[in-house]
Amino acid sequence: MKTQKGLHICLISVHGLIRANELELGKDADTGGQVLYVVELARALAEADNVARVDLVTRRVCEDRLSEDYGQVTESLAENARILRIEAGGTEYLAKEKLWNHLDTFADNLIDYYREEGAEPDLLHSHYADAGYVGSRLSHLLGIPLVHTGHSLGRVKRHRLLASGLDRATIDDSYNMARRIAAEELTLASAERVITSTFQEIEEQYELYDFYRPEAMHVIPPGTNLSRFQPPQGKEHESDIAQEVHRFLKEPDKPMILAVSRADARKNISTLIHAYGNDAELQERANLVVVMGNRDNLNELDKGARDVLTELLQLIDRYDLYGRVAYPKHHGSDDVPVLYRLATLSGGVFVNPALTEPFGLTLIEAAASGLPIVATEDGGPRDIIGNCENGLLIDPLEPEGIARAIKDVIGDWELWQQRSVAGLRGVRQHYYWPAHVEEYLRMVSSITGKQASSELLEDRQTYSAGHTDRALFTDLNRSLLGDDEALQELIKVVRANRKRMKFCINTGLRLDAALRLLKKHGIPEPDVLIASAGTEITFAPKLTEDTGWKHHIEKQWTPQQVRRVLGEVPGIRPREDAQQSEFKISYLYDSEVAPSLNEISARLFQEDQAVNIVFSHGEFLNIMPIRASKGLALRHVAAKFGIPLERVLAIGGSGADEDMMRGNTLAAIVGNRSHEELSQLVESSRIHFTSKNYAAGILEAMEFYDFLGECKAPEPVSEPA
Repeated sequence: MKTQKGLHICLISVHGLIRANELELGKDADTGGQVLYVVELARALAEADNVARVDLVTRRVCEDRLSEDYGQVTESLAENARILRIEAGGTEYLAKEKLWNHLDTFADNLIDYYREEGAEPDLLHSHYADAGYVGSRLSHLLGIPLVHTGHSLGRVKRHRLLASGLDRATIDDSYNMARRIAAEELTLASAERVITSTFQEIEEQYELYDFYRPEAMHVIPPGTNLSRFQPPQGKEHESDIAQEVHRFLKEPDKPMILAVSRADARKNISTLIHAYGNDAELQERANLVVVMGNRDNLNELDKGARDVLTELLQLIDRYDLYGRVAYPKHHGSDDVPVLYRLATLSGGVFVNPALTEPFGLTLIEAAASGLPIVATEDGGPRDIIGNCENGLLIDPLEPEGIARAIKDVIGDWELWQQRSVAGLRGVRQHYYWPAHVEEYLRMVSSITGKQASSELLEDRQTYSAGHTDRALFTDLNRSLLGDDEALQELIKVVRANRKRMKFCINTGLRLDAALRLLKKHGIPEPDVLIASAGTEITFAPKLTEDTGWKHHIEKQWTPQQVRRVLGEVPGIRPREDAQQSEFKISYLYDSEVAPSLNEISARLFQEDQAVNIVFSHGEFLNIMPIRASKGLALRHVAAKFGIPLERVLAIGGSGADEDMMRGNTLAAIVGNRSHEELSQLVESSRIHFTSKNYAAGILEAMEFYDFLGECKAPEPVSEPA
């Protein structure tokens, strides 16, 4: 048993179907190379002497059509590594494009899980944009350093889709692309380090982002499991998968052209079929074996996979390739290494004709099996073939060039053997998990053990909740204030229930201005006053400042640089001094003159300003530290009181209040809200939009959630059958 001295690493990979064994790679568009990568990375890290524990965190899924494995809360990966599954967005399996509205809940639930265990990680490592958003939330709230691996990038995908003829609106609607790219920019601003697989990712892909910091990016190629992927052992032809492949083929002893991928149009398998179908010489010399996930019935697949497989079958028929092409319907994860070895035994070749390939795990798996490769010239394959010297690069859009490269590889037996041996040597030298882990731990050694959250953790229990088990957080202007009669009624309710509930103000106003308004309207002193849009926190009864929060949010905050960058921007001008504070720079925004909010964000990110930009009430633009917001401050306070977010009622009405509403809080938006700013929250079933305004809306929300009773969201009303 390994001692518990060492790093506790949390890998976050939200989407796809992840389990310890029998990975269902290719089951859908989200269950591919990233799933294999994170599982093997978790196991490899767990083997390191200075790693105490590894958690691979993903989403919990319970569906009759799926294995029960995906519903287990925890599953062992190794002695000190586990899969941890967190609930968010129900238990139905959701594609990654459908997860965005549930990521705040995922983050809240993950924080709750770690707090209940009493063992927060030392390092967060997010994978893909959705996990980057979750990791950023955790990092901003807990002060834990974040490392990120993108796997694929939204700006790159958007460019590719635009080139294919789709318009920007369709792309954003179908792929939630705007939210994905915003999450990627947030993650790049939040992460201490970014891991890439190739230099091309840094130079040609991340360079497209506003918060581009090449100095924070490190190339650490993925590893491969050399006990799983290895040269032939001599009995592969006796395997079930060999018999399954051979039943398609008239002459199964010919060299095998092998392609293994998801049924995804980007994998470009159709062009490989065209290359093979148009070349009679290649058909005589070799068989083609295409393995594209598992299927029982084409009609049960999602549209993208169904279209790809339908096209494949049509092309086989068009070129009359029966007896020359194998396309098995089923294979297990243990069959994949056997397929590579079968192709090696045949003197064949592995082909990856993808339109774009960020890395190419299948290529190093093939190389580790002694199988030469032909691969797209885009992305990772350039580095892999450069390091392993075991194949040829091709233009994925030129079928004739693909066929020519395949014939070159399988046509020269002496050179084939040289490439086979070079691939084996190159994989061990460049793509071996122990080497990856060694470089990984060297990279993170400078950022772990320096948690900025230490003061937050030490004083988290300073303020006892006493007998109260719920809290009301409300904005001040335009939420609490505006209807004096309803305000007086609400004040009576608050006074009568002070022993049962915490009363908290969460305002964009500076502390002194908020206090004047409270006194003017006879509002009782709140238990907590969060001011300046989440940057100042004080506690009753003596307005005690939360200095831990102040030290936590000041990281990377350089207000003089923010003012310099925005000083010459037309259409924005600083508000009066009374609206400014140490951690909030406030502007008036004229939409008729000023650049878009995205352009303002881009300017700041391009100048390495990691900030939180909040627009509210159609005219106020606030710039704050990236770790500060109303929602993050609310979560910090709730944790200090020990009150679950499920018993926190958050009231707001403008864009500044949005992240109070997302996640596990009971949330309500008052009737006099700023409609456009919060329109994206209409889809959420957890947010109540009140019909009444101001304090009357707050009273309506308290009744809706039975806040002073059971304090929970009402059960949704079932639609009539």
